[in-house]
Amino acid sequence: MGYESDLYEWTREQADALRRRAANELDWDNLAEEIESLGTSNQDQIESRLENLILHLLKWKYQPEWQCGSWRGSIFEARHRIARVIKKNPSLRSYPGQYLPEAYLVARRRALAEPAFCACPTPARGPSTKSSATTSCLEAVTVN
Repeated sequence: MGYESDLYEWTREQADALRRRAANELDWDNLAEEIESLGTSNQDQIESRLENLILHLLKWKYQPEWQCGSWRGSIFEARHRIARVIKKNPSLRSYPGQYLPEAYLVARRRALAEPAFCACPTPARGPSTKSSATTSCLEAVTVN
């Protein structure tokens, strides 16, 4: 089976060839691409969860009258999942801080697109320091 026609079967064949150390059977270019995509998928997961975390933190801060258990749960879940990805991939420890400015902008745009939120006075830019903002975003839930 080929990479383009049946990815699942291709991965099984490539894993078997690797285990047998059959270098002549390996699809080197596509293997390299797939290995790189594994790391990228972890970054994508952090990005998505960080955007969602910030969205709910913005809502929590600027819409106190709408605070609810589902927001608290979402905040907890996002923090937990980000921490779990970082625990399994320690080299990504600094990634949330690197992505934070963009994540804030994405989350703010999403929040402002909601009719109930559009009048809220959110800052155009996120927290001033990556380390303090990342720490506060990833801490245990401190919302009431």
